[in-house]
Amino acid sequence: MTTSAAVTDPYQPRPEHKFSFGLWTIGWQGVDPFGVAVRPPLDPVRAVEKLAELGAWGITFHDDDLIPFGSSENERDKIIAAFKGALSATGLVVPMATTNLFGQPVFKDGALTANDRDIRRYALRKMLRNIDLAAELGASTYVVWGGREGAESAAAKDIRVALDRYKESLDLVCAYIRERGYSMRLALEPKPNEPRGDLLLPTIGHAIAFIGTLEHPEMVGVNPEVGHEQMAGMSMVHGVAQALWQDKLFHIDLNGQNGPRYDQDLRFGNGDVKSAFFLVDLLEHGGYTGPRHFDFKPPRTEDDEGVWVSAAGCMRNYLILAERARAFRADPEVAEAMSASRLGSLAVPTLAPGETLSDLRDEEFDPVEAGQRGLHYERLDQLALEHLFGARG
Repeated sequence: MTTSAAVTDPYQPRPEHKFSFGLWTIGWQGVDPFGVAVRPPLDPVRAVEKLAELGAWGITFHDDDLIPFGSSENERDKIIAAFKGALSATGLVVPMATTNLFGQPVFKDGALTANDRDIRRYALRKMLRNIDLAAELGASTYVVWGGREGAESAAAKDIRVALDRYKESLDLVCAYIRERGYSMRLALEPKPNEPRGDLLLPTIGHAIAFIGTLEHPEMVGVNPEVGHEQMAGMSMVHGVAQALWQDKLFHIDLNGQNGPRYDQDLRFGNGDVKSAFFLVDLLEHGGYTGPRHFDFKPPRTEDDEGVWVSAAGCMRNYLILAERARAFRADPEVAEAMSASRLGSLAVPTLAPGETLSDLRDEEFDPVEAGQRGLHYERLDQLALEHLFGARG
């Protein structure tokens, strides 16, 4: 006889996992540069209900995802009321929101860094209005993605001055949040290109360096995305580790990507699986406590049912990888391999307390012998792969 405990799915998502989805992800209609929509628009209320049914914790949105661009005040109020009702009925939360500053023709030259001053002023108004809504719905993070902040020609925009305007806008937004007393932080989302040929703040490192110039750098962090970093040829694991090290990982976008090409937005776990394994290991053991947010797109091949299968797959794959990571960390053979690879030695300060640089001068050291030492990384990496493959533990 099968017990209920035996049939419990260990990969069933629960609210404590903090899985969240963008309304623009599950609501993507499959439009791309070569094809029209393959799915009808998704009602935000249904999105909330279906995500709650799947075991998700939160839902996020751009202003135009929730309230279609050009809606009247009466329409806006009705949409927001219905959305709030669905959140209340299901218990889903809104941990993050953002503003669409890239979709409409007015933003074809950017928003916060557009050459036209009146467009920049409009973009700020649009952003501040949605920050008010985000605060009303309880969001603690506000993502800023400069989807068209950039240029295809160096002759068309003075990038130094554009960065002045970017800084100015973010300083104004931070001042607004402080003035209103909102408990909210900004998270910059880096991306190297697409839709512009070259975007400003293309990688995690660029964004963190830029944050240091702001008037309130403590209010601003990063929202790195798997696909975006891999598009730039960067290591997502290294970038996220640096963001954690600098206490700047305010939010994260999880999806799948196959190398430096267009932004694929595959479901999480698809694409570079080894990188996904080490990323989950880092998030689960590196002190990150924020949302595990999925910024993916259900492929054009899928109907409505396939959309939710794809969304569920994102969460299930994360939980599978988290289990594999725990087994990897708990394996005594892995611990021994880590010791043989001298991982613990890296945590020992190069100069001990009380030592000075002068203490290095007379130290005996044989660089030839040291150069012959094996670090045994292949064994350690193989053990990681075997845990990833499910061949151990």
